[in-house]
Amino acid sequence: MKKVLYTIVLLFICSCVIKETKKQEQVINYYKGFENSNYKQLKKTISDSLIITEGDYITSFTSESFYEQFKWDSIFKPVYNLLKLENEDEHIIATVSVRSIRFDFLKNNPLTCRHKFYFKSGKIKRIENLECLDANWGIWEKERDSLVKWIKINHPKLDGFIHDLSQKGAVDYVKAIDLYKNR
Repeated sequence: MKKVLYTIVLLFICSCVIKETKKQEQVINYYKGFENSNYKQLKKTISDSLIITEGDYITSFTSESFYEQFKWDSIFKPVYNLLKLENEDEHIIATVSVRSIRFDFLKNNPLTCRHKFYFKSGKIKRIENLECLDANWGIWEKERDSLVKWIKINHPKLDGFIHDLSQKGAVDYVKAIDLYKNR
């Protein structure tokens, strides 16, 4: 009887470890998709619908609309560095450092943040942005606002780039940064 009970407990512990390992692998592959500019790889890690929260802001994506977000992000040539993965109950907390053209301009490069990943049927269903450890939001806001104001006056055709989360919007954002730096 003791051997049967011991075997059941051992199997339960092993299954929990395997579940956590698979979740961690999903998060690793999620960031590898960004790193490799490979949306097909990333798409395999997420549910048909994905929710990303940041404070009070909640954004819902389908795999198609998340692809648009992926293309927007890729224009800024981000380099993701997964620093740490932690298990927390049924979730994974990832600490990630990201360098990009945009973060460089906003004087927050790299930007290191913690994200909480939620899962459904083994896939990522929700990402909660917890905190950005080294962010200086005051400088970020100052640089962003200076750029937006200058573009509005000097290159009005690009005005609105800051709210355009399409690939074209990101291209315009990079163009605005270049124009601003070379003024």
